[in-house]
Amino acid sequence: MPTPFRKSLLVFSLVLALPGLAGPAQAQPAPTTVTVARPLRQPVTEWDEHIARFEPSARVEVRARVSGQIEQVHFRDGQIVQAGDLLFTIDRRPFEIAVEIARAEVARNQARLDLAEQETARILPLIASRTAPQAQLDARRSAQREAAATLAASQAELRNAELELAWTEVRAPNAGRASDRRVDAGNLVRQNEALLTTILSLDPIYAVFDMSEADHLRLARQVRNGSRPSDREPGNPVQLRLTDEQDWERRGRMDFLDNALDPRTGTVRARALVSNPDLFLTPGGFARLRLWAGETEALLVPDAAVVADQAARMVLTVDPDGTVVPKPVALGPVVEGLRVVRSGLSPEDRIVIAGLHRARPGSKVTAELGRIDPEIARLAQLR
Repeated sequence: MPTPFRKSLLVFSLVLALPGLAGPAQAQPAPTTVTVARPLRQPVTEWDEHIARFEPSARVEVRARVSGQIEQVHFRDGQIVQAGDLLFTIDRRPFEIAVEIARAEVARNQARLDLAEQETARILPLIASRTAPQAQLDARRSAQREAAATLAASQAELRNAELELAWTEVRAPNAGRASDRRVDAGNLVRQNEALLTTILSLDPIYAVFDMSEADHLRLARQVRNGSRPSDREPGNPVQLRLTDEQDWERRGRMDFLDNALDPRTGTVRARALVSNPDLFLTPGGFARLRLWAGETEALLVPDAAVVADQAARMVLTVDPDGTVVPKPVALGPVVEGLRVVRSGLSPEDRIVIAGLHRARPGSKVTAELGRIDPEIARLAQLR
């Protein structure tokens, strides 16, 4: 039988062989620390952003209105022209001859009318004394009316000839920048067929963009409830910036909203009128455009606090017990560096604004209270 000493030695050996059973319980890892803050609630001016392309406010194709030979070109390719500036001269001599012929025809018909009036005047006393029959008076008056009609026709021919003579001087119908000349002096051109040049009006200039159906419906509902004027009436403000600009310094006004959605793209065409006194904005160029979407009381969060799911956008919030809870949100535009949250959050929610990579939905965290600073967000957006 084993002695008491051997029994004690055996128990000690078993304890050494099973340290996990005899040692202290392993400590649980401490919750990670994240910074949380409540959404910033304040009135904001909402702007919807779009990509706009510039188009001229007027595009005029200058064509010859009479046939003839180009005698002289009076402008430089690409020149800024004013309404009424002389652009081309067509050989005037055939049209001057036509005017002289028309004037001679007017003079001849005027003489015929004078004669008819005199003959009518001479026969009136004979008719009164019953010396001449009434039929002669009727014939003289008919000849007088015929002569008057012939004179009127010849006078119209004269005005037409004078008009065609004036059209030999091809003038700019509107102010703008002319394209290059399509014909040189010495070429023959045909009436209403020959394109001489094109003039684009650049001040003001159009900024054309496509509005999605969702944006169109949202703005249309604001118009219905009276919180915003319709874009079909000129006046709603827009702001623009070019691709190499940081500030929204360029201004314009809504000018047009199309009457139907394009079924292929699900968008509706819209247009703003933008002042361009220095002619710096060029047709065919692009710009970012912000359309005024009204004034509203909104919840704002940092754009970096928004995470992407497969089908939606969400923010991570922390419950009072430290549990991370994701909340799907509907987002609006960025205003002064902060993202507008249209729905999905309440003013009392604590959202994770720092340490986002350490927060996992359903996990426990330690929440440190922070603050959303609009000035820091605005500076971060500029960078």
